[in-house]
Amino acid sequence: MKKTHVNKPLTLIKKRGITLTVILLTWWLPALAQVDAEQVLAIGRNVLSMDDYMLSIQYFNQAIKAKPYLADPYFFRALAKLELEDYKGAEEDCTAAIERNKFKTESYKLRGFARQYLGRNREAIDDYDVGLRHNPSDKYFLYYKSVAQTELKDYSGADSTFAVLLRHYPRFDEGLGARARLNALRGDTAAAIADLDKAIEASPSSLQPYLLRAEIKSGLKKWEEALADMDKAVNLRPKEADFYVNRAFIRYNLDDFFGAMSDYNYTLELEPHNEGALFNRGLLRYEVKDLDRAAADFKEVLRMSPDNFHALYNMGLVELERSKPKEALGYFRRIADRYPRFYPVYYAQAEALRDMGDMRAAMQNVRTADELVKRYVKNPEKNPLDRPAVQAGRANSSGDGSPENEMSDTEVMDRFNQLVTVGSASRTSLSYNEKIKGRVQDRDIAVEPEPSYSFSFLAGTASLKSTSNYFRELDDFNQREYIRQRVWLTPGESFSGGAESMEKIFGVADYYEQAVARPDARPADFFALGVARTMLKDYEAAVKAFNRALETTPDFTMALMGRAFARSRIPENRLAALVAADYDSALRLNPQLIYAWFNKGNLAYGAEDYTSALSCYSNAIEIDPSFGEAYYNRGLTYLRMGNRRQAFADLSKAGELGVVPSYNLLKRMK
Repeated sequence: MKKTHVNKPLTLIKKRGITLTVILLTWWLPALAQVDAEQVLAIGRNVLSMDDYMLSIQYFNQAIKAKPYLADPYFFRALAKLELEDYKGAEEDCTAAIERNKFKTESYKLRGFARQYLGRNREAIDDYDVGLRHNPSDKYFLYYKSVAQTELKDYSGADSTFAVLLRHYPRFDEGLGARARLNALRGDTAAAIADLDKAIEASPSSLQPYLLRAEIKSGLKKWEEALADMDKAVNLRPKEADFYVNRAFIRYNLDDFFGAMSDYNYTLELEPHNEGALFNRGLLRYEVKDLDRAAADFKEVLRMSPDNFHALYNMGLVELERSKPKEALGYFRRIADRYPRFYPVYYAQAEALRDMGDMRAAMQNVRTADELVKRYVKNPEKNPLDRPAVQAGRANSSGDGSPENEMSDTEVMDRFNQLVTVGSASRTSLSYNEKIKGRVQDRDIAVEPEPSYSFSFLAGTASLKSTSNYFRELDDFNQREYIRQRVWLTPGESFSGGAESMEKIFGVADYYEQAVARPDARPADFFALGVARTMLKDYEAAVKAFNRALETTPDFTMALMGRAFARSRIPENRLAALVAADYDSALRLNPQLIYAWFNKGNLAYGAEDYTSALSCYSNAIEIDPSFGEAYYNRGLTYLRMGNRRQAFADLSKAGELGVVPSYNLLKRMK
């Protein structure tokens, strides 16, 4: 039995001179199934134009349910998913749109764009070619294709596509910037800079040309010119932490030590856990012999990334200088264990052993290093040397995240102690025709499972999800009005209201304390008291109340659910086995009770019993395929188990079903 609350209220929104009426949802969307699909689609498109991608997806879901043969709902849902960086989901919806209408060329453009972000550039080009057969001068078909060709190192093909693009659109700054990147990759820095100059002239507020020109100028060691471009980039986007990391690198090369340190400090104000800034600041502090604070920075990097060998090596050097050879040796041995043919670490170990007075072991390490070098010189292919990646978190010194195995041996140690930069402007930044703003996936959301469900006398907040929080026993309880209050099923902590609501709940608790003291107290009264005490987080008292309800009515499913939740909140969860037993009892009474399966899954997840958690979430999904929270938690479980492919699929589905944190986590996974 589905809830059918009346939608309210009506809000008038004026956009581009047109007054549009938008129905705001208060609880559940299934009521829209009876609305004309075209009307729902129109509302969804309007919501999409206001950048509310999550809500627009719910409208498109309803249009698809009403008329699954229409192409447009799939296309616009794909567009919303793409804005949320769910590229796989966008691709699948575009394919569905094309299956229903192969003549809608925008579907090919959108699918090609999604495939391009998924790294499948050849398939993307196939889509762009379909569009170009219909419209040979389309700006974005040409632009995206040229970038895909560049990614595939088809430089002559990309050059030809750029020629057509820029003949039609000579002041297209994104096209000029992308061709500049092509020229830079081919080693023609003069042509690249000429294109970037034109791009900046055409659009002085365009960010990418300044970044790429700064990168090229840095490569040419034209530090002053590179700094001018990075200054401009920082002015255009003053809250972008990575820009300060890269500007600090340029300032360091200009011998502006204090300017570089200032940039690192400000980066860490914006992002306290920016590994690149922490690592670089540690190096600068090490350089001026501020050893204690250098050690603090390197330790913080290692706390976040224990296997960061770049930080391990420098931490060892700091400990040597702080006269702590034993600690230094511990750091060096971690590197030698992982990279036994990385010869510099043996020289470092030798120094630590010498300082400890173990000359024999020190000389043995020197001989090991010398032998590795001799073997390599004699036959490099047969006796290669290990070269650990020079990285600090998401920072990298090569600009593309690649390991250092392309470096010559003479560069290894120089680079191993060098400042890192973050990201690279040598990748073209694509956006789907429009600027993206207000994106859900950019919110800083903690990666935690969606919470278990419990009972409350207060209705939960409005949700985008389509599941109805319904089960038979609760509906019957409310319909028969066993108690004065309506009982709701809500996710998370049962009560987090203000002072007025809290006073109300205390009053309800007092009322039922008096009710259960009477000789004619009913199981419903004990249940209501348990709900009130749970809302007030008096879990021990709640359990006692639910116990009394179950003494006379052992098949009281709601009391079993309520007691399980209250028991799960008792400190240290010493009643975990009893919690699981309560959910099992509820499921014997009602095997279709998806919330018991879901809560039991959360219990297993918390105990790191991921196999059991998967089983519980899967059972909930099998019963209700629209249960978005179950997809989300199952996705987290797969992620914990190392199955990224299945995790990605589940999180994408959860996002489609309205679970907001999904897109943030999908972005982090990329």
